[in-house]
Amino acid sequence: MSTPTDSRTDPAAGAPSRGRIALVTGGNRGIGRSSALRLAADGVDLILTYRSHPEEAEAVVAEAEALGRTARALRLDTGRVEDFPAFADALRDALKQGWDRDTFDYLVNNAGHAAGGPIAATTVEDFDGLVNVHLRGVYFLTQTLLPLLTDGGRIVTLSSGLTRFVGPGFSAYAAVKGAVEVFTRYLAVELGPRGISANTVAAGAVASDFAGGLVRDDAEFQARIGAATALGRVGLPDDIGGAVAALLGEGTGWITGQRIEVSGGQQL
Repeated sequence: MSTPTDSRTDPAAGAPSRGRIALVTGGNRGIGRSSALRLAADGVDLILTYRSHPEEAEAVVAEAEALGRTARALRLDTGRVEDFPAFADALRDALKQGWDRDTFDYLVNNAGHAAGGPIAATTVEDFDGLVNVHLRGVYFLTQTLLPLLTDGGRIVTLSSGLTRFVGPGFSAYAAVKGAVEVFTRYLAVELGPRGISANTVAAGAVASDFAGGLVRDDAEFQARIGAATALGRVGLPDDIGGAVAALLGEGTGWITGQRIEVSGGQQL
């Protein structure tokens, strides 16, 4: 005889029956913005963070509200671990004021930046900056927010296709993303008893302002990447945002501890 499941705690049961809330870091532009708005289109309410450009964040909030969702924007520098306790307090306030709740459902660790260069030319400052945002920040922000993440919730962290194939000049960036993929598998095991899933979405080359708009603005680079990609082009933010939203949708709660590459088949 089967036992009824509670969709709040059983990851196989799909989305919770009550309203869902996603926290998306770096949700004001690029992949973060696309992920946030795709989630909003799927009926998910939003809290998005931004480090700078509050006007961009408020524009995303307005777009989400136009879709009928409740949304808030909070400032956060994910490279400053010392700010995380205060951010958690601000998040508690936002949850109480906006939803009369003390938990949220989905954490999307998206915020980040690129710093490239050959191994011989990589500086300690560039390396530390990448570690602080993409590894130290992800690790300790997730740790800080675990008490606020509902049982049966989900965590998605953005990684990179560069952990599978090599793009000369991105060794430090790829290394910290590889570490995040390992961390995610540990999250999946340690949070499994709470019904929380954890996965990484590894993006291929995307035409955005990331890395100074390298992929977006360089037509020759785009053509070269497209020729080495099964689907024949570079990615767009919506390609990745759609995958993030799908991974947080109904029917995917049984996926955990996985690295899911969304690259159009780059360098297969």
